[in-house]
Amino acid sequence: MKDLVLAAALTLTTTLALAQATPVGTWKTIDDASKKEKSLVRITEAGGVLTGKLEKLLDPGTKADAVCDKCTDDRKDKPLVGLTIITGVKQSASAADVWDGGHILDPNDGKIYKVRLSPTDGGKKLEVRGYVGMPLLGRTQTWLRVE
Repeated sequence: MKDLVLAAALTLTTTLALAQATPVGTWKTIDDASKKEKSLVRITEAGGVLTGKLEKLLDPGTKADAVCDKCTDDRKDKPLVGLTIITGVKQSASAADVWDGGHILDPNDGKIYKVRLSPTDGGKKLEVRGYVGMPLLGRTQTWLRVE
């Protein structure tokens, strides 16, 4: 009986650990240049596809009612809070700990980049790599899990 309880506890612990090692959740974005907190982004999953929306602005230098004035698509002049910035991301077929194939919008300049998401530190951090062409040609931010 003890072995059964121990096995169930280990299975539950492993399952919870694996569940946290996905990009799904709320993340505090950290600017890679200034190292300042910028926003909260909530990443959700539907049908195996990840989407991320700006949930809250943390930078005191950004107005609460700021809009994406530099966007060039249907997000032009839409409020930053509630704006979808990550689209079309799926778990990689070649690496279980990588999600890619989608795009990320940088609302600061309105540019859209390919994106790769990689949870690290047991799912407490998320490496977000935006790039053009191949991942080598880009930059990485490390976001911190809030929930």
